[in-house]
Amino acid sequence: MSQEPDRTRVLLAERALLPEGFADGVRLEVDARGDLGTVRPGGDAAGAERVPGIVLPGMPSVHSHAFQRAMAGLAERLAPGEASFWTWREVMYRFLARLGPEDVRGIAAQLYVEMLEAGYTAAGEFHYLHHRPDGRTYDDPAEMSWAILAAQAETGIGVTLLPVLYAAGGFGEKPPDSGQQRFLHPLDDFLELLTRLRAATADDPQRRVGIAPHSLRAVPDDLLRRVLEAALAIDPAIPVHIHVAEQAREVRECLEWCGERPVRHLLETAEVNARWCVIHATHMDDEEVADLARSGAVAGLCPTTEANLGDGLFDLGGWLAADGAFGIGSDSHVSISPIEELRWLEYGQRLATLRRLVAASEAEPHCGARLWKAALAGGAQALGRRTGALAPGHRADLIRLDPDHPLLFERPGDLLLDGLVFSGNANPVRDVMVGGRWLVRDGRHPDREWIAGRYRRVMAALV
Repeated sequence: MSQEPDRTRVLLAERALLPEGFADGVRLEVDARGDLGTVRPGGDAAGAERVPGIVLPGMPSVHSHAFQRAMAGLAERLAPGEASFWTWREVMYRFLARLGPEDVRGIAAQLYVEMLEAGYTAAGEFHYLHHRPDGRTYDDPAEMSWAILAAQAETGIGVTLLPVLYAAGGFGEKPPDSGQQRFLHPLDDFLELLTRLRAATADDPQRRVGIAPHSLRAVPDDLLRRVLEAALAIDPAIPVHIHVAEQAREVRECLEWCGERPVRHLLETAEVNARWCVIHATHMDDEEVADLARSGAVAGLCPTTEANLGDGLFDLGGWLAADGAFGIGSDSHVSISPIEELRWLEYGQRLATLRRLVAASEAEPHCGARLWKAALAGGAQALGRRTGALAPGHRADLIRLDPDHPLLFERPGDLLLDGLVFSGNANPVRDVMVGGRWLVRDGRHPDREWIAGRYRRVMAALV
C-alpha cells in the first residue's frame, strides 16, 4: 500500500454524520496516530483540506472468513442428494485443503481492497485456517496468521484478528473429521499463538486481537471455560466471538446432547457480556432473545451469507425490542457491500412478517438510518476498537459519499441514510479514510491493480 507520512491533518467536511446527527462545516482534526481530536461543526476552514459532499463514519464488518472470498460462486452447482449448509461445508473443506499461506495472503488482500472500496473500514477476521492440509503445523505455527496481517498491512484496512479455537467435530466431543484437521489446537498451543499475535500487534492502532471459540459444537464446555479464563488473564477487555445457533440442525443436535438450545446453553456456560459478539444466533426462542440482549453482547448478523447458506432469519424485531445491539458482517463474502447487508437484513424481516419498516420505531422512525447507526455502534463494540463515530478519541475512519449521485439528491438528515440503504445497488462511496490515511480516492484503492493481478494468479492455480 502506498503510504502517506504520519502527520497531523485537518479536514473540513461539508456535511458529516456526528453522534448527535448531521451537521454542516465540520472541522475534523486528526493526529499523527490517526485518532480524531477536535470535532467541531461550523468550524474554521483555515488550514483545512476541504471534503465536499457527505461524510459518514466507516462501517465495521464484524465477521469475515477471508479465504472464502475466493469460493464465491463455486458452490452453486447442484449435486446428487441434499443441498444444505452441511453439504456446502464439505465443498468448503475441499477448497481450503489446497490453500497455502501465500494463497491466503493474496485472497485476503483482494478482499480487503474490495471491502474498502465498498465503505468498510475494519474487519473482524474469524481466522481458523491455521495448519497444513494434513493438520501438521507450519515451521512457524503462526504462518497463516501472519498471512492475514500481511494482507492487512498491504491494504491499510483496520482488523481485529480473531484466532479460532477448534477442538471437536460435534456436540459431545465427537472426533474431528479429516476436513477439520487444519483448524485444531491444543489449548496451550492456542494460547501461545494468542500471546505471539498480541505482542506483534500491541503498538499498532490499526490492529486488535481477540479470540474466537469456534462454536459450542467445536469447543467443549470445559475447554470453553478454560480458554476464557486464560484469555481474560492476558487481556481483561479481550473481544470474544463465537458462532451459535446458525442452523436448525445445530439446535436439534444441541437439544439431543444436553437438553438445552445453543444460546441458552451458552448463557448457562459462560459469562456472556458486552465483550462478546455472538455470530448469527439465527434460531432463538423468545426467552433466549431477551436474555442474550440483556447480556450486552452484540449479535453479529451476516444477511447475504445467511441467505446464501439457507440458515434462516434472525428475529430482528424481537432483538431491537429487547434493546439488543447488532453489527453486520460479510462472512463468506458472497457480497461485499454494507448497504446490501443492511437492506437484506430489513427485507428478510418484511418477507417473514408481512409488514414494512421492521427496524424502525417511534423513537427512531427512519428505517435505513436506524440500521446504519446501529450497525456502526454494534460493529465498533464487537471489534473492540474506537471506531464507528466521528468523535474525539475515535479512529479517523470515514467515508465520503458522492454528492452528485442521483440516489442521494435532496435528501436531508436521516432521509439520506434511508436513501443510501434503500435506493438501489450503485456504490456511492467515493473516498475512504482509515486511521487518518486516504486509502480510496475516486472509488479506487491505489494498489487495486497489482493486488488483483496477484489474486488472478492465485485463482488460476486453485480453480
